[in-house]
Amino acid sequence: MIKKLIVGACAIGIVGYLGTVAYLYNYDAKRSERLISSAAPKGDAHIREIFYQRGCEYCHTSNADMPFYASFPIAKQLMEHDVKMGFVHFNLTSTMNSLINGTAAPEADLAKIERVMQDQVMPPTRYTAMHWSGSVSSEDRTAILDWAKQQRAKYYVTQGVSADFQNEIVQPLPEPIATDAKKVALGSILYHDNRLSGDNTLSCETCHKLDGSGVDGLVTSKGINGQMGPINAPTVFNAVYNVEQFWDGRAKDLQEQAGGPPLNPIEMGSESWDQIIGKLAKDPALTAAFIEVYPAGFSAETITDAIAEFEKTLVTPNSPFDRYMKGDENALTAQQKNGFKLFKDNKCGTCHVGKNLGGQSFEMMGLKEDYFAGRGHGITEVDLGRFNFTTFERDRFRFKVPTLRNIELTGPYLHDGSIDTLKGAVDMMLKYQLETTLPEKDVDDMVEFLKSLTGEYKLDQPTKI
Repeated sequence: MIKKLIVGACAIGIVGYLGTVAYLYNYDAKRSERLISSAAPKGDAHIREIFYQRGCEYCHTSNADMPFYASFPIAKQLMEHDVKMGFVHFNLTSTMNSLINGTAAPEADLAKIERVMQDQVMPPTRYTAMHWSGSVSSEDRTAILDWAKQQRAKYYVTQGVSADFQNEIVQPLPEPIATDAKKVALGSILYHDNRLSGDNTLSCETCHKLDGSGVDGLVTSKGINGQMGPINAPTVFNAVYNVEQFWDGRAKDLQEQAGGPPLNPIEMGSESWDQIIGKLAKDPALTAAFIEVYPAGFSAETITDAIAEFEKTLVTPNSPFDRYMKGDENALTAQQKNGFKLFKDNKCGTCHVGKNLGGQSFEMMGLKEDYFAGRGHGITEVDLGRFNFTTFERDRFRFKVPTLRNIELTGPYLHDGSIDTLKGAVDMMLKYQLETTLPEKDVDDMVEFLKSLTGEYKLDQPTKI
């Protein structure tokens, strides 16, 4: 009798499972067909179709339609957990938009997509057990990897990189960006001008020292009247290559960023741009030079435009890493080459991507383990990260990935300045972002690789009129 009950229960379970799978197969087919037909893509239509047909947007976008049983007990909790975790790890929305618009897919997205295709870890088994149409075939995988390679070649590869590294997720710095020499000179003067602060004691250079790798070396920066700021000062070097500025990305470009600190009451503490302009206008030599370049004269827009133009020149080329990527086999030591391999093997390049080895995406601090619980001290307002700017729940504890260029010289590390050494930073990232550890020798090799990212800079602009 018991045997019959067990067999019967198993039969009912199998029938129920197969019925659900059949429903989902039909639901997914109709759903993907509807989504595919919703727009005429200017980008790669086949890749867009694969993403929809495999249901990638279920867990990697914020508003996917769910099947009927998504509201059922147990199923609801399981699906909400999977969707939340999938969306925390990766947001596919920008890439899907790029496929519709025929524009560049975000560089960090390409790195992440490429990695999960190479490792064959997506979609997860729990998903494909229910969504039989969700499995990525070898043909799909090849198509996606080819598409990622084509995107990288078209939009992101640095001219002059060695053929061996044409499809590498990190790249050497490109040639300097074209700039207006007169604006650059004015911008340098203003960058070093204390009159941008309320009490004439602070300049941009105070917290972003050009002889100090673009930082001040403090846990958090000291502002007007000795006030300590809430967050570590990121380097100004190579910031022109960041997708957005500040740790939370609240400034879309260098000019917008340059307009923030002068009026921040904790940073430079000026009352208004009128106050700043009033002081600058009393300098006849600066005024004459400024009007020659900007006939409209001093304004918030023209001052920040000049500073931004100068900051475009704050790049640090010719690091050992750059020389190695351009074909100089001897530019890196054997230890650094192994560190580079470990850097890639441990997925560091999926976030520290591109020519800046970072600055291209916003990632959660503590992706695998709770960083803030481990750090202690409670959670501060700045710990909320990009959420403070977007108020989007996914952005809570999410920060712009910092550049690794010159990282040997830009400590202390992280937004809170809580890590003093490169080894400590590597150990922290392994623990909280990857949930792993490495032998001490491997960590040492990665640290040596990071030191190879130190480039060259020499100020060749005036600092006073």
